[in-house]
Amino acid sequence: MLNARNVVVFDNAGLPSIMVRFDKCTNADLLPGGSNETHPAFIIDGQEVDAIYISKYQCTMINGKPYSLPYMKPATSIDFDSAAAACTAKGDGWHLLTAPEYALAALESAKGGTLPRGNTNCGESHSHPEEKGEHYDDYRTLTGSGPETWAHDHTPFGVFDLCGNVWEWIAGLRLMKGQIEVIENNNAAMPVDMSASSDLWQPIPAPGVCGDMRFAVEDGTVILSNVGESEGWSGCAWRDLQEDIDTPELMKALALDPEDAASGDSWLFVDTEGERLPIRGGSWCNTSSAGVFALALNNPRSSVGTNVGFRAAFYCKTDNRPTD
Repeated sequence: MLNARNVVVFDNAGLPSIMVRFDKCTNADLLPGGSNETHPAFIIDGQEVDAIYISKYQCTMINGKPYSLPYMKPATSIDFDSAAAACTAKGDGWHLLTAPEYALAALESAKGGTLPRGNTNCGESHSHPEEKGEHYDDYRTLTGSGPETWAHDHTPFGVFDLCGNVWEWIAGLRLMKGQIEVIENNNAAMPVDMSASSDLWQPIPAPGVCGDMRFAVEDGTVILSNVGESEGWSGCAWRDLQEDIDTPELMKALALDPEDAASGDSWLFVDTEGERLPIRGGSWCNTSSAGVFALALNNPRSSVGTNVGFRAAFYCKTDNRPTD
């Protein structure tokens, strides 16, 4: 563990959320063969922060704002922009969980050998049906109602339900006509322009060659490459992704590494037509294709559904630092 621990953080309405604190670390702390560069989750507006706080639970809504609380119904049927705005409305430092922040929990669970299971089969784990959560309605489960193996570190103090239950909107990453684009470092944690036309979106350069990283679909096959454009939709297990190019460290730091054995059973879905924003983790009916590394880049920002929710996060400034 990277000194993760539970903290109660209050928002501008005076209401609490239970958060998991992740202290600053390097890529080497999370990635085999990673560099000693600070992980991008801890670089915001060109400055390094000491900690990131991730919602322990998928968010529920109270008076129009999201909260991380146990045994609640996760908020769903909300589009990307509305989820991001609801998180920002909680006050300084609050935001929709970003791609680098999600990766902190995913990579830590992979390194620690504690890949979380979850509600992947109508209220229970598809691989361990004896593991169940308290389900309701269409087999979604109440937040944190599953066993400790449904936490990212297999302890009561971890981040729950990153595998299954409902997919989660993620900020700062997108697919634009097949090109993989990010908002630099963890700048998506600030109240910045994440619109489709924002000039903050940047491609990820391909390592050592010309071009940028992209997903292409050819003859129904998903390909990781640095050239070509295509319009199509497909999906595959990460382990079956065809690679025409090496994966740069930034993609690995964002838990977008098809070579990572931990991601092998999880699936990747892409649609290379127009802009597509990410959801991660899978839902209650995705069985073996769900998982902490599962990624769907096939939804427009306007998409809504009972199988898609979100999670808030928080970062420290000198004037909003919580008390542990």
